[in-house]
Amino acid sequence: MPSVAVFPAMGLARAPEACWVGYAPRVRKGHIMDLQLAGKRAIIAGGSRGIGKAVARELALEGADVVIAARGEEALRATATELSEETGRRVRAVVADTTSDGSVQELVAEAVRQLGGVDILVNCAATPGGTGGIPRLKDMSKDLFFPDMDVKVLGYIRTAREVAPHMVAQGWGRIINIGGLAVRSSGGNMVTTMRNAAVSALTKNIADELGPQGVNVTVVHPGGVRTEATAANVARRAAAAGVTEAEIEQQMANANTIRHLVDASEVAAVVTFLASPRSVAINGDTIAVGGGTPGVMYY
Repeated sequence: MPSVAVFPAMGLARAPEACWVGYAPRVRKGHIMDLQLAGKRAIIAGGSRGIGKAVARELALEGADVVIAARGEEALRATATELSEETGRRVRAVVADTTSDGSVQELVAEAVRQLGGVDILVNCAATPGGTGGIPRLKDMSKDLFFPDMDVKVLGYIRTAREVAPHMVAQGWGRIINIGGLAVRSSGGNMVTTMRNAAVSALTKNIADELGPQGVNVTVVHPGGVRTEATAANVARRAAAAGVTEAEIEQQMANANTIRHLVDASEVAAVVTFLASPRSVAINGDTIAVGGGTPGVMYY
């Protein structure tokens, strides 16, 4: 067994130089990673605003063509026009309701018709959630549970089920499901916790099924995120608490370890990598993008 030497400044052991024969470090000056997304075709469910809109923008900036889907036609079409003009890519709006099998089937068929196929699905359609104090056990009912699950859990399954045959047939695809870090906490909205746990579960099951056929499936859990709705929410909370908006923003930032309120564009950057061929080594896994949860380890 070869003796080892120690890097004195770091206390790290390494084999002697004979073991390094033939090794040449790769130095690529000025190299920029190509995510290889040019020409890819994406569907963003829940793409008219917030994280979904930010993901659509990032994918288009990387050269992908995108269909964005949501129930609200006015906001959807405005977003499609805005992003198409900004990025120079095809960004098409398709009104769709992910609680309807027929609507999802029409969405995927229309995306394939307009873009020529589908390579990427990002599931971001959901009713607004959070970690508010209700509903508690005494308040729970099927009327609170099932509509939420129908959108975020069954809705994700519906869209994945429709795109999967296209991706499997071409031997390549990416499905990214947006969950939420409420999955890792209790004491808030139990429906929000349960739906995000279900998103993680369905992601892993679909990943195991489709991974051998070239389709990678992952879940991204954002925490508190700055979107176009944040300013109004901060103003409302500040007025109710009798403090400044800056103080509310700092409270929100203090919930993570980077002391920075994560922006939707920063979540979108992670999703865009996962949507790319570069992410081939990641399948069925959960990526947290909340800026780090203080005092908690996941391994």
